[in-house]
Amino acid sequence: MMSSDLTGAVWRKSSRSQNNGQCVEVAFLDDGRVAMRDSKDKGNGPALVFTPGEWDAFAGGMSDGEFIRP
Repeated sequence: MMSSDLTGAVWRKSSRSQNNGQCVEVAFLDDGRVAMRDSKDKGNGPALVFTPGEWDAFAGGMSDGEFIRP
């Protein structure tokens, strides 16, 4: 497992998110990886870090509706 220093990461939320603490934030890292975290943890919780290929597969699955609950 690779550890990542996310100290200087610039975190972003969707412009469509509401201010209710039910959001995820992403940070596009300098080396091409993408970090994702739960916004309600206020930066103190864990983050998932994706390679560019993993992120593309995840984003494609979201666009295709792959993760919609039945």
